[in-house]
Amino acid sequence: MTLALFDFDGTITKKDSLRDFIQYAVGKPSYYWGLLMLSPFLIAYVLKLIPNDLAKEKMITYFFKGWEVTRFQGIADRYSIDEIERIVRVKAIAKIQWHQQQGHQVVIVSASMECWLKNWCLKNGLALIATQLKIENGRLNGTFLTKNCHGQEKVNRIGGQHDLSSYDEIYAYGDSRGDMPMLELATHSFFKPFRD
Repeated sequence: MTLALFDFDGTITKKDSLRDFIQYAVGKPSYYWGLLMLSPFLIAYVLKLIPNDLAKEKMITYFFKGWEVTRFQGIADRYSIDEIERIVRVKAIAKIQWHQQQGHQVVIVSASMECWLKNWCLKNGLALIATQLKIENGRLNGTFLTKNCHGQEKVNRIGGQHDLSSYDEIYAYGDSRGDMPMLELATHSFFKPFRD
């Protein structure tokens, strides 16, 4: 058996889906105002003073805490079906389809949110491992239900769902430092493979 693992943001896509989704959900004026309000946290992240997961959670909290889940999920579903296609890399999709044609199991492993990736993955016949948001009383509370699926957590989540010893070959595709642990577990690893 063969397993093919793909990072999403920057590997399959030309831009970050978190930022793209927030702009889609709240509009560009609100998005840029929010970045201004969040600038101390974002600067701290760039300077490596706070970790990736904390910076991302601050963004989710600022923009979406208190949103009613059915409203939020409706927007996420529309984004997943209607918008993701415009940001994907043609070469990445071709490679995914090649793996599928070979009968390989293809899994998207992403630090982005499951809520706006799952319908795109379903449409394309792909399994998904991603970060999940916490819901309380029918509303987003601004935090993660799972650990941020980034770095070593990618490997932990993959290993929790797949017996890696049962695969003859494992392919992995990524584009950032957060993908390195996943790339290291593969028999065939590719870093930034789909750039034009």
